[in-house]
Formats: sequence, C-alpha cells, structure tokens
Amino acid sequence: MNFQLPFSPAGWKEQIDHRDPILLTGSCFSENIGDKLADLKFNVLQNPNGIIYDPISITNSFLAAIDKVLVKEDELAESGGLWHSWDHHGSFSGTDRAEVTARINDSVLQSHLFLSSAKWVFITLGSAFHYTIAENGRDVANCHKFPANTFKKNLLTIEAIKSSLDTCIHRLFHFNRDLKIIFTVSPVRYIRDGLVENNLSKARLIEVVQHLVSKFTGIYYFPAYEIVNDVLRDYRFFKEDLVHPSAQAVDYVFEQFATGCFTKPTLDLTAEIAALNTAIAHRPLHPDSEPHKKFSEELKRRVAAFEEKHSWIKF
Repeated sequence: MNFQLPFSPAGWKEQIDHRDPILLTGSCFSENIGDKLADLKFNVLQNPNGIIYDPISITNSFLAAIDKVLVKEDELAESGGLWHSWDHHGSFSGTDRAEVTARINDSVLQSHLFLSSAKWVFITLGSAFHYTIAENGRDVANCHKFPANTFKKNLLTIEAIKSSLDTCIHRLFHFNRDLKIIFTVSPVRYIRDGLVENNLSKARLIEVVQHLVSKFTGIYYFPAYEIVNDVLRDYRFFKEDLVHPSAQAVDYVFEQFATGCFTKPTLDLTAEIAALNTAIAHRPLHPDSEPHKKFSEELKRRVAAFEEKHSWIKF
C-alpha cells in the first residue's frame, strides 16, 4: 500500500558544485534553503534586500544591484520612529536614517560584487500580488505596516510577470554570462490573500516559470511547491500556523534538492561536512572528562585535516 505519491528529483544538465557562489533571493523559503547551504559551507549570499515576495520587487532588486543604484536618505519613509525602504525588508529599518541608508547601500554594493562572479542565482517566487504607493504608483516590496490605504494591491497578470522576469533574466545574463538561474515557487500559503486567491497567485507564477524554462538556456525549475503540497501534503509537515513548512518538511525538500541538483563529489563532500557539524555541535555532559578531552583533540585533528584538503572551506 502506498501512502505517498512517487517523486524522483529531475537530474539537471548542469549541477551545483561546492565551490560555486550562490545568491538566493525571494520569499522566506529561500532563507530555509540558504541556511542549509550556509551550514554546509557553500559560498552564499542570502536575500540582499531581505525577504521579498513578488516578481516585480525581485526584478527591481536585481536591477538595482547590477546598476549599483544607491538609496538616498530622502527616499526613506518614516513611521513610529523607524525609517524604512520600500524596496527592502524591515530587517533593514532603524531609528537612524543615515545608518539605515548606509546599510542598504553596503548591501547593494555587496550584491553587485557577488553577482559579478556568482555561478547560480536561486529565486523563490512567493506571490503574484504586488503593491504600489497609491498616490504615485511607486513599486513597494514591503509595506512595513503602514495604513492599508497607503497602497494599491494588484494581482499581476501572466503577461506582466513574464515581462518583468524576462527583463530580469536578460539583464542578469548580460551582466554575468556564466550565470545559471534556479526558480522555485514558495510552498508557503499566503492565507492573508485568501485560499482561492493564493492558489490563483501560485498558478500564475508556476505557469510563467515553465515558460521561462522553455524559453531560456540556463534556467531551471526546482519543484519545492509540488514536493510540499503534492508529495508530503499533510498538516503534520507544517508548523502550527498550518501554512509554513515544518523543519522536517524543509529537511525533506533540501534532501531532494541536493540529490537532484548537486554533483556527486559535492554530495559526498556535504556528507562529510554534515558529520563534522554534528560532532562540533555535540555538548558533553562532562566536558572535563578524559574521554571528552580525547574526543575534542581528535575532532580538532579531523577539522584541520579537512580544511587542509579543502582549502576554500573554514569551520
């Protein structure tokens, strides 16, 4: 008796090597994957604008990085004593306008430099709903809890999503001709939009990504949305809010991602790294005991030997 739909991760023509720099951006699910990659000592840059959800906001973030578009202090918006950028997550906000501006611009320059030599960009599309400032039509990536009447909310058409992401891809490939792009659609359900509206939003994103994969060389799709909602598809694989994948679900998705998308040497290497991470994370009951002292010395030797063999990795 089968209790799960069969699923095998598709092998890609090009696969990820451990030395490949990877930039991840998009919804909170991109952070789930990025954290896993960082733990396994990949060279990653995660969400340089903070968490952002819709295709237009993601495209705008890449164009700003490519063109080194710096933010001016008078472009920030103030609410409740905090200064915010409409293009960035609240993690960039703060009470000192100059300091917020400096942190944002440092991130822009860091993104520009990282993108110039990156091998992979991992884009997680969260939603096809996009916000603009009501009075002037300015694009908004994060509303920062401003009053709802500050904004206009719009469900992007398929053509609008295609146009935005086409521009994004062309500019990325022109900026870095060695770049490859992985798209995924976040498995998180955005119930604030409504369940029907969330499904409509996800459907548009999935349709556009399939169009992009067939149109461009060097574009790949990883089916995180389908793995969570069609293969796992049980509330026990979600957190208590019933919309975000649980840690167990994220582990399963990442396992499928690694199996289908990493080179064989990279899979072997990450298994070694994971074993060392587990040993390093061990907290002994009796740290001063002789057995633990021997364990610690042996672990130091193993780490030193590993770092000597793999000089680009540091624990």
